[in-house]
Amino acid sequence: MAFEDHFGGVAASYASARPGYPAALFDWLAGLAPRRRLAWDCACGSGQASRELAGRFATVIATDASLAQVARSTPAPGPAVAAAEACAAPIAGATVDLVAVAQALHWFAGEPFWTEVRRVAAPEALLAVWTYALPILGGELEAAMLRFYSDTVGPYWPPQRRLVMEGYRSIELPFREVSAPRFEMVEHWDLARFLAFLRSWSATARFVRAEGFDPVAMLEDELGRLWGPPGGIRRIVWPLTVRAARV
Repeated sequence: MAFEDHFGGVAASYASARPGYPAALFDWLAGLAPRRRLAWDCACGSGQASRELAGRFATVIATDASLAQVARSTPAPGPAVAAAEACAAPIAGATVDLVAVAQALHWFAGEPFWTEVRRVAAPEALLAVWTYALPILGGELEAAMLRFYSDTVGPYWPPQRRLVMEGYRSIELPFREVSAPRFEMVEHWDLARFLAFLRSWSATARFVRAEGFDPVAMLEDELGRLWGPPGGIRRIVWPLTVRAARV
């Protein structure tokens, strides 16, 4: 499978710039897994999901095709981290109780990955994939973010972004799907942290490479006027779409 590293250029800040996944999600996954021996965090990025899985499974193997992401991953003590593409995991067959893919399935969904899932899956293993699109901000602040998303960096989104925006609904999981509850991600951020989040977008990174300047800087003054008092904290919510299936 061809791999294009969309996040190598922002690997240093990716972990701190992205929202965290809710603990309730990982509790639910651990409760649904047939055993808690081994979890595979596929396309682990900087290790947000790996750290949570490590507290619930005896062993966690975290892999990512991006060498820059793997080099800067910060999993909790215990997980093994390796550079590997999604369809070529360094994992023995029939050993994995949970295959988790956090905010990454859109890069490699397809038969090569499904085949790899079947190979590593232990009996009744669980595949869980999840994604989030844009945060809920409300009012003029959300309108300004949407203009930035669609107009400023819109031409720089890779085609796979469509799968994220539709919540992976058009991806057919070739396994026995399990109904998932509703989850959401909640953060309390100041403006600087939110601007870092915008800079972590793959489209923003591609804009910078193509145009030679930071597009978020053009938005900073407008968002500052709308954000509220300097240093003010806002509650930000991302609806999380979760799909799970028995392999």
